[in-house]
Amino acid sequence: MASLVPRVTDLVSEARQVFHDNFDGLDPEVAVCAPGRVNLIGEHTDYNQGFVLPMALPLVTVMVGSRISDKNVSIVTATKAVEEPRRVDFVLPKDNQPLSPGQPNWANYIKGVLQHYRAKPLPGFKAVVVSSVPLGGGLSSSASLEVAVYTFLQQLCPDDGDKVAKAEACQKAEHTHAGVPCGIMDQFVSVLGMEGHALLIDCRSLEATLVPLADPSLVILITNSNVRHSLTGSEYPSRRRQCEEAAAILGKTSLREASLKDLEDTKGRLESVTFRRARHVIEEIKRTAEAAEALKRGDYREFGRLMVESHNSLRDYYEVSCSELDELVSAAMEVDGVYGSRMTGGGFGGCTVTLLEADAVDRTIQHIKEHYSGSPTFYITKPSDGAQILSL
Repeated sequence: MASLVPRVTDLVSEARQVFHDNFDGLDPEVAVCAPGRVNLIGEHTDYNQGFVLPMALPLVTVMVGSRISDKNVSIVTATKAVEEPRRVDFVLPKDNQPLSPGQPNWANYIKGVLQHYRAKPLPGFKAVVVSSVPLGGGLSSSASLEVAVYTFLQQLCPDDGDKVAKAEACQKAEHTHAGVPCGIMDQFVSVLGMEGHALLIDCRSLEATLVPLADPSLVILITNSNVRHSLTGSEYPSRRRQCEEAAAILGKTSLREASLKDLEDTKGRLESVTFRRARHVIEEIKRTAEAAEALKRGDYREFGRLMVESHNSLRDYYEVSCSELDELVSAAMEVDGVYGSRMTGGGFGGCTVTLLEADAVDRTIQHIKEHYSGSPTFYITKPSDGAQILSL
C-alpha cells in the first residue's frame, strides 16, 4: 500500500543511461549519493540555535559524471517535476569570480555549491542528477542535491574532508544562490546521518549525538500530502525575522538562550504574533531535548505525545501548517498503534511523519486514505546513512 523507495542501484542505472544518451555515448566515471531527511521533532529551531532531531532517509539524490579537461560544466537532471530546461551549460569563472545564479532555478543549488566548495581550482565536468526525494515535500530535496554535488566534487578535487564544514558550505549555497535563509539541520544530517540512528543536533555548538532508532517493532511512516510548498516565498523569511526580533527585544543573541519566563516578562513589549512565534521556538527546543531522552529509553508513547504537541504548536503559534497537514495528523492519531504524528519540514504543505507500531502500518495507511481529502503518497522509512561514494 505504500510507495516503494527506489533502490539506489536503480537510480544509478537511470543516471548512467541519461549520461550515455546526452554525452556522446560515454559512461560516467564517478557516482555518489546523498539522502533527504525527515525531521522527527524540532521544527524551525535550527536557525534559532536550538535542538533538532532528524534522520537521514533512504530517499536520495544520485549524481554521476566525469571530469573534463576544460572549465566547461554541463549538467542534466533526470529528476521529475523540475522546470525546463533539464540541461544547463556554463563555464566556471576564473580567479575566484562569483558564479551568479540564474535560470533554471534547480541549477542554482548546484552553482551555489560550486561557489562555496572548499578546495580550488575546480575542473570542468559533465554530470547527471536524479533524485527519489519528492520536490517540495518537506524532506529536503534541496540539501540532498547540495550534498550530492559537494560529494561529487570531492571526487574530482578533494578537500580536507571536514564533514561539518562541508555541511556549512552547502548551507551557504542555499543562502546565496537559492535565496533561502535555512538553518544547518538539513545539510548536516545529509552529510552525517547514520543507519539505525536519529541525530540530535545542537545547532549552536554543531555537536551531534546519535540516538538509536532501530527497534524492529517500530515504523517511521512518511505521508506526503502532495501539496507542494516553497520556502523561497515570504513566509519562511518572515518567521525568521520575527524570531530575531523577539530575541533582540529579550536581550538574547538567539531564542536558544531564552526561557518562557523571559518571554512572559517582556510580553508587553512584543507584538502578539511575535510572542507566539517565540513561544513555539522556546517550547520546541525544550520538547526536542525531552523527545531525544524519551527515544533513548524506548518511551515511544512519550515521544509520540511530544510529536503531537509539536504539531499543535506549529499550527497555532508558528502558523506554518495547513488544512491538509492537519487532516493527515488527525487521521493518523485515530488509529490504534500510532504513537504520534506531526507535520515535518518548513510547512504550508509537504509531509507528515508518524511513529507507529509495525503491525499498524496497513490499517493506518488505509484509514488515512479514507479520511484525507487529497491523494496522499506513503513511504515506509528507516534511518539511513549520509552521503556516500557509489560504485559504477
